[in-house]
Amino acid sequence: MLKNKKIVMLVGSGYEDLEFWVVYMRMIEEGADVKIVGLKKGEEYMSKTGGLKVKSEFETSEISPKEINAVLIPGGWAPDKLRRDEKILNLVRKVYENGGLVGMICHAGLVGISAGQRESKMIWKMQVPFGLMNRL
Repeated sequence: MLKNKKIVMLVGSGYEDLEFWVVYMRMIEEGADVKIVGLKKGEEYMSKTGGLKVKSEFETSEISPKEINAVLIPGGWAPDKLRRDEKILNLVRKVYENGGLVGMICHAGLVGISAGQRESKMIWKMQVPFGLMNRL
């Protein structure tokens, strides 16, 4: 259902591993083109539990917000660091302003708030796959 949809997943040090990997795998299973974006391209980030790593494939300067259908942000400690980076906030802001979806799990709301995203639509956990696919 998500074939030809471009999704950015933000990642940083201390991300919540399940909130990243489960969402990432589900998006891939549905055919989405998922781009992992961190503060630095090629940097590896450790999850907050210290058990899993993820490597940033892109940095924000390599992403065109007009081409992105959604930004997904896992929780953990990473959002507190990501929200301090103006390039990250600009990406989130631009995708949202262009009509894209910004999905935030748990502490990821810090990024949305810092980006000026004041309006939201609540999607309950059991509805996320359906709500996300219908929105894209």
